[in-house]
Amino acid sequence: MDRLTNLLEKGKTQFHLVAECSSYLQEQGFIILDMAKDWNLTPGGKYIVQPFSSMLVAFVYGESATSLRLACGHTDFPMLKLKYNPEISKEGYLLANVEPYGGLITSTWFDRPLGLAGKVITKGSDAFHPKSTLFDSEKPVFIIPNLAPHLKKDKNQDIDVQKELIPLFATTEKKQEDNLLQNYIASKLSIGKDDILDYDLYLYICDKPEYLGINDEFLSSARIDNISSVSAIIEALVQVQNHNCITIGALFDNEEVGSRSKQGADSLLLRDILNRIAPDKSFYKDAFNLSIDVAHGTHPNYPEKSDITNKVILGSGVVLKTSASQRYVTDSEASGIITALCTEKNIKLQKAVNKSGMPGGQTLGPIMSSYIPVRSVDIGIPMLAMHSARELIHRNDYISLVDLVTKYYEY
Repeated sequence: MDRLTNLLEKGKTQFHLVAECSSYLQEQGFIILDMAKDWNLTPGGKYIVQPFSSMLVAFVYGESATSLRLACGHTDFPMLKLKYNPEISKEGYLLANVEPYGGLITSTWFDRPLGLAGKVITKGSDAFHPKSTLFDSEKPVFIIPNLAPHLKKDKNQDIDVQKELIPLFATTEKKQEDNLLQNYIASKLSIGKDDILDYDLYLYICDKPEYLGINDEFLSSARIDNISSVSAIIEALVQVQNHNCITIGALFDNEEVGSRSKQGADSLLLRDILNRIAPDKSFYKDAFNLSIDVAHGTHPNYPEKSDITNKVILGSGVVLKTSASQRYVTDSEASGIITALCTEKNIKLQKAVNKSGMPGGQTLGPIMSSYIPVRSVDIGIPMLAMHSARELIHRNDYISLVDLVTKYYEY
């Protein structure tokens, strides 16, 4: 659990999360490969490919390299993204213009201390070689104050994100110059304001992960979806002892907005990497893919939202997800394999199907199956409050997920 809570704290954006994962993997002996150069892979070697700052692919190159064990997850999560020209001066306050990234539960972002993090692009050696730098305010700088209930006609009305989800960060009385926010960013980076070319900056929840419950069995935190899956993949990958296959962990960005980007799962990047690892396509023999993302737990206050015969309970193990509409990639053959593996290794497993008429979310599994046609399943740990500012899981489910991915890699 320490690896997970560490990533939940430090992975404030997808860029910070990938940087932490890359640093940890290198400490464990993984070597970074350059996509622009030839690769000289050594049997048993451990490697990282990181074409973009918000995704990476790490793998152990098996001695025979004739089969594939792939596990994938996504690095992004719902946030508020800072727009261009963000400063708004209004009614004596300075506010920042933002837009939602992903399907966040907007009501949960009110009245919370919010930091600012992401990457800042500055001038480099020439126009086509700018410099990218990680940025973190390292403290709360924003807050979105709620409106008192006495002033609301309808306390449950829909939130106008362009009007109501705009955070404040200063008063106009304290304003010393124009572009106060940009000057703050430049000052933190020890650069000039005019050196900033662009940025991908997000507001993040500053609250730390906390265990709760009478027996401390629950973990409440921001960003559990999908840092929990990323963390499990990384934990399992560094333990790989099976050098008889290609063992891969693929971490993609932009799942929360559809995956259609160069760094998303809906690109040809992973297939290109696989073709470089094994040009003869020998890895397709006995290949398998785990698409790992969190699952909806049955909510005790809203049980009618779940399927009537397939309940998912926190603390009851990893969830294997199926869908007749192929929103999840699992089929009966692949499901049988994972079910048998969990039975053999004594790993808790529960199976989930969405309530009819309620489609649920889509994952990386069906997308990747369109260009890597191998047996695949969608799995993940169950959670409550998905996409809330703070989400909730059971610690034993995460431990089971790490165990499952590790045994899967070793099999």
